[in-house]
Amino acid sequence: MNISRRNLVAAAGLGAVAAPLGPLPAHAAPGRGKGPHQRVLTGAQAEADAGWPTLKGHRVGVISNPTGVVEDLTHIVDRMHADGVDVAAVFGPEHGFRGTAQAGGSEGSTKDPRTGITVHDAYGADDKKFAELFATSKVDTVVFDIQDVGVRFYTYIWTMYQAMRGAAQVGGIRFVVLDRPNPIGRAARGPLLDMAYSSGVGLRSILMQHGMTVGELATMFDAEYLPQEKEAKRLAELEVVKVRGWKGELFDETGLQWVMPSPNMPTPTTALVYPGTGLFEATNMSEGRGTTRPFELVGAPWVDHRWAERLNAHGLPGVLFREAYFTPTISKNAEKVNGGVQVHVTDPSRIHAPELAVHMFCDARDLYEDFDTRVITWDKYPWEWLDKLTGTARMREQLTSGAPAQQIVAAWADDEKAWQKRRRPHLLYPAGRR
Repeated sequence: MNISRRNLVAAAGLGAVAAPLGPLPAHAAPGRGKGPHQRVLTGAQAEADAGWPTLKGHRVGVISNPTGVVEDLTHIVDRMHADGVDVAAVFGPEHGFRGTAQAGGSEGSTKDPRTGITVHDAYGADDKKFAELFATSKVDTVVFDIQDVGVRFYTYIWTMYQAMRGAAQVGGIRFVVLDRPNPIGRAARGPLLDMAYSSGVGLRSILMQHGMTVGELATMFDAEYLPQEKEAKRLAELEVVKVRGWKGELFDETGLQWVMPSPNMPTPTTALVYPGTGLFEATNMSEGRGTTRPFELVGAPWVDHRWAERLNAHGLPGVLFREAYFTPTISKNAEKVNGGVQVHVTDPSRIHAPELAVHMFCDARDLYEDFDTRVITWDKYPWEWLDKLTGTARMREQLTSGAPAQQIVAAWADDEKAWQKRRRPHLLYPAGRR
């Protein structure tokens, strides 16, 4: 990567990640820097504290959602607008700019009532659509600021990728990432995506639980993936405004406030289990959508106490499984009593979400004849949902053949080792303890 051309910004002389920190700004969140938590500043906060030096004097388009906040929980668009940054347009991803839509939905295009800025519906936008939106809005700088959860099939990173492609095609557009911590840390787990299974939940070959921030992924995308596209165009300029004070810790250790990135991601604990239990979207079991504990509650009307008992017998690190019964209000098995489990995280530092999910899959397969994976029928060509989420047919084929959980997990080892090596040149922060 040509760093002289593509600056990795720490916001106007803010220095390296571990640089000494000055006094708290007057608007900082109460109690920050006290107790066991270090003080972590997001890229948005670092840039705002410095007076938006990366954005002042530019015509800016912002890709964000409710997570794009500074420490006092003011949204960056509102803060930029108040601070005199010329925000010409906002682009809303899946769930919408204000976050009101459920999975697979968006809010449509409208004018923001507070600022009067046009908000464009960008959910599902490909590179050509983004190029059109950027050209129509006449922006010269595109800002991406969304709290990701560190999983390939969570769609915001692919919104960013398509926006990067669109910006490269228009030409002359700066792309700025206001970086945020990866809330589930640095662990790299699961399979690499086989490009035969590329889709909106995984466009390019990265690991399922990749252990990178969106800023780090942006540097990788620009250096490795954009040159491989048909257009073969890199960005005119990529700038990452780095997080200060983050060394790979889990979100609860940062002292930052959690804002839901999507309606079914209510807590940092949800994010910890999501790389595993999110795979239950590809089955006929409820993944807890329509409950107050999505992705922590998993079950079906035909599940009984045996599932929890068998899962606990494995002694999986960092979790306990509680026999649970719940009635989802939406999605699969809505308005039906589901038996199943609640995944209780007992040690966040030890949890291995993809592995625990594989044990859940294998035990459900062995206990219940009704357990099955789902085939997507609304696409032109029907495909197995699990293949799209895992990025490979291997896990489904092993599951179907009766392979034990240990064998399925072991099959990822080479992918994980290769990914660790491949991501290393693009890391902007310490690799962390996980």
